[in-house]
Amino acid sequence: MNPFFQLRDADIVRRIVTEIEQLDVDNPLRFMEVCGGHTAIIYRFGLTDLLPPMLELVSGPGCPVCVTANEFIDRAVALSELPDVTVATFGDLVRVSGSTRSLAETRAHGSDVRIFYSSADALTWAREHEERTVVFLGIGFETTACTLAATMAECVRNGIGNFRFLSALKTMPAALNALLAAPDTRIDGLILPGHVTTVTGPTVFRFIPREFGIPCVVSGFEPVDLLESVLMLCRQVKAHRADVENQYRRVVRDSGNPKAQALIDEMFEPCDMTWRGFGIIPGSGLKLRSQFSQWDAENITVQVEPTREHQGCRCGDVLRGRIRPMDCTLFDTECTPETPRGACMVSSEGACAALYHFAPVSHEG
Repeated sequence: MNPFFQLRDADIVRRIVTEIEQLDVDNPLRFMEVCGGHTAIIYRFGLTDLLPPMLELVSGPGCPVCVTANEFIDRAVALSELPDVTVATFGDLVRVSGSTRSLAETRAHGSDVRIFYSSADALTWAREHEERTVVFLGIGFETTACTLAATMAECVRNGIGNFRFLSALKTMPAALNALLAAPDTRIDGLILPGHVTTVTGPTVFRFIPREFGIPCVVSGFEPVDLLESVLMLCRQVKAHRADVENQYRRVVRDSGNPKAQALIDEMFEPCDMTWRGFGIIPGSGLKLRSQFSQWDAENITVQVEPTREHQGCRCGDVLRGRIRPMDCTLFDTECTPETPRGACMVSSEGACAALYHFAPVSHEG
């Protein structure tokens, strides 16, 4: 059998689920996945329905669009209204509302907001339109950071003066530390993000079992991957053990990707960053190093409106695992993928959007 199809094989899935059931855990367990890709797969394949009632999966701060704070959107909106500025961004971010408006709304009123598949494409466009100042909105975690670092290194190397970078890049370990240190957090195990760990290696997460006594497993992105990761977490709990284990061995190495790490370190430095649902987490962001400040869009003077949150939206609580999407009163009433009130309903990796699309019973009565 093709190895890829084995990762979705029904017989293998049933065998893993049976092993989970046979472990017969003593108490209810609450595992959190902290990758938007994992969230989408869990809902798409209905993995929560396969697990025993004693085992609950909840979503965490793993969707980069979802954790991008209103203050970043507000600055991007203000920049887009400058007459000589083109705002370049990934697609999902356009529909996320800031304090009062989204980039889609400013574009509808004449702002030059363009969607690009990659930062490299945006840089190419900037080279071809020297009359415009192109501001690229950099969001994501370590996986995206290395590609953005490569783009900015090329920009600096070639002295492209009309390209700017506005950073909302975030690093996952600091967010998990803030999440687990909160007194109201109850998590019995973490499914760690495979893509991030491909860059960082698993070592950066070893503080979690050491300081919080919580088992962790780095997971791949297929149904068999995720169920096997749940099984590995259950085995750790059953054995009263807390380690960082690597289920995604076919991709993730202990050392991660040293070249990507070096490139990120060359172009970026740590900074405090605001996360939706968390506030400011010290040292959890990445910004351009000071020697590259001429390319930093933070240095463009612009009037930004006071930041406020949308009344009734509980996206922040969803990102912290405090509630499930359907516990928000706006879910499938005022907030739908067509009319999103919160970022978690915009991105395909957001818990609210994933539940809405792949669990139709949640909004059909």
